[in-house]
Amino acid sequence: MALQRTSRSLVAAVGLAATVGLILTGCTNTGTDTKGSSSGSSEQTVKASDGPTCDLATYKGEKIDLKDAVVGFSQSEKEDNPFRIAETQSIKDEAAKVGVKKFISTNAQSTLSKQISDIQDLISQGANVLIVAPLNSDGLEPALSAARAKNIPVITIDRKLNAEACSDYVSFLGSDFVEQGKRAADQLIKGTGGKGKVAILLGASGNGVTTDRTKGFVDEIKAKGSGIEIVAQQTGDFARDKGQSVTEQLLQSNPEITAIYAENDEMGLGAQAAIIAAGKTPGKDIQIYSIDGTKNAVSQIVAGQYNGVIESNPRFGPLAFKTLKSFLAGDPVGQDIIIEDGEYDPDNAASKVDGAF
Repeated sequence: MALQRTSRSLVAAVGLAATVGLILTGCTNTGTDTKGSSSGSSEQTVKASDGPTCDLATYKGEKIDLKDAVVGFSQSEKEDNPFRIAETQSIKDEAAKVGVKKFISTNAQSTLSKQISDIQDLISQGANVLIVAPLNSDGLEPALSAARAKNIPVITIDRKLNAEACSDYVSFLGSDFVEQGKRAADQLIKGTGGKGKVAILLGASGNGVTTDRTKGFVDEIKAKGSGIEIVAQQTGDFARDKGQSVTEQLLQSNPEITAIYAENDEMGLGAQAAIIAAGKTPGKDIQIYSIDGTKNAVSQIVAGQYNGVIESNPRFGPLAFKTLKSFLAGDPVGQDIIIEDGEYDPDNAASKVDGAF
């Protein structure tokens, strides 16, 4: 009997150690790694629009075939999360597919001053065209001015600049971030039955994505979620480790929290780890909703430990080069080219997880 008790104790200890190990690494049993992919889903679909356009004559650029062009790509953040990995890979893949003369890629490592110097370096290396994923909505003026001085077309993706389209840059390609926040709120209202106390994990300060995703969510809760109270809002900087540490603090100061809205999947997965560390069951005791569409998050919906994800498709390559080809040929292109995003919930996650990035 003593031997049996000892064996059971050893098994329990091993199980506890494994659980703690998962929590400390900020990971749960996703069954996937954190690598993104540019494949697995159809190209981005553009929403119909009759908004303002931009053309080469207005911008005062020169016609050029992409096969004769030096294309520079400025990535804003280090590629340690699925969104940025998939975004960069998509741009690189499409550049190779199109057969541009030369493709140069830089990464600002989440530093604004480096992104400015990166873009200036791309120009000095002879870039005829620039694709820029801005770090923030403001601050890139010196780089944009350098490009504008040489009439180099600049396409921005994912984050919109507080600048003038068809003057400071050609077009913005990305999602409707206010709508994303609104749809996340709709998922949460449905999933919680319209009742509960919610904490918001905000994205990085100083960029329009955070501002818009917060506005869309908060406004929709006010309009349709009268039984839902937002009890806390704190930045997690779009990072998993920060999302985990912030959620740990929020659960200690607000133990009544029943749902988390994270403004990207990485923070949502960090929140999931914090919930487990607090001895609660994610997806049940505390529901989690986020935005992106990574396989790591969607697979957790399938596992019943996550509740909803609004897609933000990072596969900009085909759309970016299609837009550039039209623009450089002299055809008008939209100043705001907005893509349609899907969503994942318990009803469709299993059938759609392979299309996540």
